[in-house]
Amino acid sequence: MRYLITGGAGFIGSHLSETLINAGHAVTILDDFSTGRFENLAHIDGHPLLTIIKGDVREQRLVEEAVKESDSVYHLASAVGVQLVVDRPVHTIDTIVHGTATVLEACSRYRRPVLITSTSEVYGKATKMPFSENDDSITGPPSTRRWCYACAKALDEFLALAHWHECRLPVVLVRLFNTVGPRQTGQYGMVIPNFIRQALKNEPIRVFGDGAQSRCFCHVKDVVRALTGLLGPRETRGELFNVGSSNEISIRDLAERIRDYTGSSSEIITIPYEEAYGEGFEDMQRRVPDISKINKAIGFTPELTLDDIIRDCVQYVSESLALNVRC
Repeated sequence: MRYLITGGAGFIGSHLSETLINAGHAVTILDDFSTGRFENLAHIDGHPLLTIIKGDVREQRLVEEAVKESDSVYHLASAVGVQLVVDRPVHTIDTIVHGTATVLEACSRYRRPVLITSTSEVYGKATKMPFSENDDSITGPPSTRRWCYACAKALDEFLALAHWHECRLPVVLVRLFNTVGPRQTGQYGMVIPNFIRQALKNEPIRVFGDGAQSRCFCHVKDVVRALTGLLGPRETRGELFNVGSSNEISIRDLAERIRDYTGSSSEIITIPYEEAYGEGFEDMQRRVPDISKINKAIGFTPELTLDDIIRDCVQYVSESLALNVRC
């Protein structure tokens, strides 16, 4: 098989590319390297099964040619991270909506199966836990920039399922819940690499809000296993799946756990959301996925624990700091 991976130089995309190549598949990566990094691909650069195209997922001719030459498509290209969303809302909306529309149009023309990654952010401020795929979404007003990411991703989902409804384009949608692992950077507000970097440098560990908010973290290796399992079966086409772990931890407890693991002398401090992201920022208190649907479809449950995540991320950030690589 030849797979096209948009955003393949990113954190998740690079792991997916590596996994597919190791399985003997050819991979074409399309990435503009705005948030993706060549360092993520350095260990497979030059592999005979890998082709790297530097380009924008919104470029119609480029995307069409790449899709035409591929058997299946993983569409991962997107704006990433809370900080980027808040700082660059126009870029966020245009990249997500225009990019996905371009990919879907090309996949529809050449009848290529496509998996599109969405986000748990789509559930918004809903309070029913755990989140199930058919639950209602509750987002904030357009005046709060934080919600543009969730609404753009929700529009992606509507558009993809419209293609499935109208012409049975083989589409699969996944909502990712806090994927973490080596190669993820803290540049755009990713919490675990930021906490680890601060702990290793014995700097204050900065917890935004009061730290009582909780999340479920899933190792990127488990997420890639889910992605590769979902794209093939006919039974998953036209369906939406939560992908993540259901093991919950508060952000304050996460900071303490990382500090203890690293043996750091860092103080844990709380930073008001207004100071971190500007006035009017809203956050969700909990975000827990119901993963029974994906378990029933392909037998998926996460195999790696939070301790595994912290161990692997500490090793990666430690090596990056020693090499003076951005983390």
